[in-house]
Amino acid sequence: MSDASLAPATRYRGATEEAPFARRILIAIAVTGLGILVAAPLIVVFTEALADGWAAAARSLSNPDARAAIRLTLLIAAIVVPLNAACGIAAAWFITKFDFRGKAFLITLIDLPFSVSPVVAGLCIVLMFGANSLVGGWLVAQGMPIVFALPGIVLATLFVTFPFVARELIPVMIEQGRAEEEAALTLGASGWRIFLTVTLPNIRWALLYGVLLCNARAMGEFGAVAVVSGKIRGQTATMPITIEMLYNEYLSVAAFSMAALLTLLAVVTLLVKGALELRHADQLAARSHR
Repeated sequence: MSDASLAPATRYRGATEEAPFARRILIAIAVTGLGILVAAPLIVVFTEALADGWAAAARSLSNPDARAAIRLTLLIAAIVVPLNAACGIAAAWFITKFDFRGKAFLITLIDLPFSVSPVVAGLCIVLMFGANSLVGGWLVAQGMPIVFALPGIVLATLFVTFPFVARELIPVMIEQGRAEEEAALTLGASGWRIFLTVTLPNIRWALLYGVLLCNARAMGEFGAVAVVSGKIRGQTATMPITIEMLYNEYLSVAAFSMAALLTLLAVVTLLVKGALELRHADQLAARSHR
């Protein structure tokens, strides 16, 4: 009998097989962090919103200024999200389907809103289109102001939300490659038909994720919008700006009621995103079992 057979069997532990105590510690840290950073603020928001009862919260949301803020926020999202979806699809298509010099620079420009402060973006819009600038002064003279008006808010929101759709689509389109589009092209399909019948079905889930994230950020943007809007109550004050104004005026119930409504809109967006992810995962699993 060899010496190797007499040696005790050595147990090799996998890299992901932590001890039970270590697993419990990691889970406790994760749960505690989520509780402090996510759950606790949400509980505070809804508790403060309902401090004086449901009637007081509903009454604060029925205020004309509050209704105007809600309408403006939804209007901005309705304008910005389709525009960003179209621009994101175009940018992702151009980057993934064509080879050209400066592609890395273009990708860097797409990521620029992630690294630039929203306040700086708002200041740039004010400098470019404010009443004291050449272009902004001419537009004001024509009765079409950009700053302290809806167009400025839309521009600021477009800037801060632009990367979401493109950044969701680019990895997916790179992974899929160009083979299917090239095959359709050799069969005589037009560019528009290739996009509708080949490209769009392949990217629809990533596009939906990007659109939902873009919508959530558009409704919740504060920094850039605060600079370009002028915070005119009932006219250019969005929901986040209205929350700040009410809180600074010590109208806690009204401020937290608006914050609760904005939170509910964000939660609905995340629930829809989660449902789409589960449906996508189920479809992939069904395909793999065929």
